Amino acid sequence: MTRVLVTGAAGFIGSHLCEALVQDGCEVRGVDAFTEFYDPASKRRNIAELMPDPAFELVEADVRTAPSGQLLDGIDAVAHLAGEPGVSTSWGPSFERYVDRNVLATQRLLEAALAKGVSRFVYASSSSVYGAETEALRARGEPRPASPYGVSKLAAEALVGAYAYSYGLPGVSLRYFSVYGPRQRPDMAAHRFIEALLDGRPLQLFGDGSQTRDFTFVGDVVRATSRALFADLPPAAVLDIACGRPTSVATLIEELRSIVDVDDPSLETRQERPGDVPRTAGRIDAARQHLDWSPTVGLRAGLRQQVAWHAGVRDSQPISGLAGGATDPHQAVRR
Repeated sequence: MTRVLVTGAAGFIGSHLCEALVQDGCEVRGVDAFTEFYDPASKRRNIAELMPDPAFELVEADVRTAPSGQLLDGIDAVAHLAGEPGVSTSWGPSFERYVDRNVLATQRLLEAALAKGVSRFVYASSSSVYGAETEALRARGEPRPASPYGVSKLAAEALVGAYAYSYGLPGVSLRYFSVYGPRQRPDMAAHRFIEALLDGRPLQLFGDGSQTRDFTFVGDVVRATSRALFADLPPAAVLDIACGRPTSVATLIEELRSIVDVDDPSLETRQERPGDVPRTAGRIDAARQHLDWSPTVGLRAGLRQQVAWHAGVRDSQPISGLAGGATDPHQAVRR
C-alpha cells in the first residue's frame, strides 16, 4: 500500500487531496501547523470526517521545525502543499515569513525526502510565479513574479529542480491557477463574493472587474496532483494546472449572482492591490500529455458546488468532499 505524506493537509486543497488518496486506497500522513492565516477551526472542520479513518494519520506540526526524518518515516511519496499564501499580504516585513514558510520549509523537506529515497516529491506552486504579461514572458521561459509571494513560490520551485538535477530526487512542481470550490480560503475572491451575496452585503471588488483569471475547480486540481504522485514524469517537470479558459472577475460575479439569485448586488470598488496582475492563463498541454489529465468541471457547475458548501456550513450541516459523478476527485488517481 502506498503511503503518502501531505503537508497542509487540513487546508483547502490539502483536505480534498487527503480524502481522494484515502478513497483510492493509499495511507496518508497529513501534516498541518494550523497557522493563524485564517481560522484554524475551519481547517479542523475540513478534515473532521477523515479523522476516524485508520488510513489517515494527522500530525500537528510545522515542517519548518519538526524532525523531518520522522515525518517521512515509512513514506513513499510527498505532496507538499503547506506554505504561506497571499499576494497582497506578502510585502514589507511580512516577506520574512514567506521566505521561512515557503522557501526554507521546502528545502528542509527536500533534504529529508532525499535522505529517505521517496519515489516522488510533488510541490504545489502557483501561477503567481508568472507575474504580468504572462504569454510574452512564458514564450521566453522567464517567469517574473509581480509579488514577494510569487518570488517565494518560484524560489521553492527552483529548489525542487535543483534537487532533481543534482541529486536525482524525483521532484515535480505544479503551478495551480486560481483554485476555487468547497472549502476555499476566506481571503479568496469567490469565497468573499459568495459570503457577501448570502449576507446581502456589498461585494468588495479590487479594480474594475476586467481582470481575467484561469479559475480551476479544486476537484480537477486534486486529480492532477494525485496523478503527479504516480505518473512517469521527467525530472524537474513543471506543469500548469489550469482550466485553460480565462474568465473575467466581472463574469465570476455575474455567475455567482445568478446562482445565489440576487438581482442587483452592490459593489464597493477599491484600488487594485500591489501584486495583482491583469491576466492569468495556463497552458495545459504538458499536463494533458504527461498526466493524461484535463479539467472536467465548468465554472458554473463548480461554483454551484461551492455555493452549496457555503450554505451547508451556515446550516451547520456537514459537507463532505464534492458532488459525485464525473466531478468527484476520488475517481481518477492513476499509478
